[in-house]
Amino acid sequence: MKNPRLWTYSLPVALVLLAPFNILASLGMDIYLPIVPAMPKILGTTPEVVQLTLTLYMIMLGVGQIIFGPLSDRFGRRPILISGVFVFAATSLALAATTSAWLFVLLRLVQAAGAAAMLVAVFATVRDVYADTPESTVIYSLMNAMLAFVPALGPIAGALIARYFGWEAIFLALCISALIALPLVLPKWHETRRTRTQSSGASFSIVLQSPYFWTYTLAFGTAMGSFFVFFSTAPRVLIEGAGFSELGFSYAFSTVALAMIGTTRFAKRFVARWGIPGCVARGMLILLFSANLLGLGQIFLTPSFWSFVLPMWLVAVGIVFTTSVTANGALHEFSEMAGTAVALHFCVQSVIVGVIGTGAVIALNGSTAWPLIAYTGGMAAITLAALIGLTRYKRQR
Repeated sequence: MKNPRLWTYSLPVALVLLAPFNILASLGMDIYLPIVPAMPKILGTTPEVVQLTLTLYMIMLGVGQIIFGPLSDRFGRRPILISGVFVFAATSLALAATTSAWLFVLLRLVQAAGAAAMLVAVFATVRDVYADTPESTVIYSLMNAMLAFVPALGPIAGALIARYFGWEAIFLALCISALIALPLVLPKWHETRRTRTQSSGASFSIVLQSPYFWTYTLAFGTAMGSFFVFFSTAPRVLIEGAGFSELGFSYAFSTVALAMIGTTRFAKRFVARWGIPGCVARGMLILLFSANLLGLGQIFLTPSFWSFVLPMWLVAVGIVFTTSVTANGALHEFSEMAGTAVALHFCVQSVIVGVIGTGAVIALNGSTAWPLIAYTGGMAAITLAALIGLTRYKRQR
């Protein structure tokens, strides 16, 4: 390999360069949530069609890893970043200008493609610069902490923007933010791609044959899907069912994200104590218990903060227990093809989340807690069964 030009930036400067695009990709999902209940009327369509604007965004973020990862290896990180920013900005502008339902859905899909390209450029650059260095743990932790704050603050920002400037301004804000960030960081973001002189021989099939990969990717999909179904149903449950304002909904929603952030502070302790299988098992049991609490609230109580959001605090704990270890569990056999394995890990989990999670929302009335109950409880039970099977597999080897 030819070594790329070394970054000489301190970690704070590197974060200033990398973080805006990491945040924008997630913000494209979360800032939009407060206006989801109003979108069927605005677009003249059904809630199921509007659900696609969330589902397709989620799926493309994962599938885009497979598409843009190899492209960034071939053409470089900078071209993928620039292309992603312009696609994201252009589609955000177009989203603000259209009220055609199916055009809106298509634009959300393309917007997510731009977001996926930005994420690939960011994390490929992090791997190029910080692989096998002590700084890698620090920068990954800081990047993940920033992403944890987006669900806490994004909906609040979206609700305030929509209240004072209209729903269109949400997408204009995304467009303007991307176009401001790119020229500010691009002069210092030089190419970091390594030029490979021979193929690594990595194969998707090798990864897909691993029971470790499937068990822990399923666990990751269960955890992230629980949050996906929550933010797919929460606007309708809390705004339409419980009578929350858009801003009130955003504050309630943010408490779940804050519960995740708070639990993350203790992640190293419980990972060291319980190990990967132990953390996943406990995460799944917490999700099962939470699904039962949500079921009791759905049957015996009216929609409220206490019946719907409070059990989600416990779900947030289960999500952190699980996601803190699933990547290491899924990828521990593939140190020589980590890039391929990571891409498949995120792609497969996004398909699980998008297809099964959306199916639950559409089939089980997305204005109630039933989709969340079914997905969280059902997928947690399946994951526990897979974990038991993996334990038997390890004993037989």
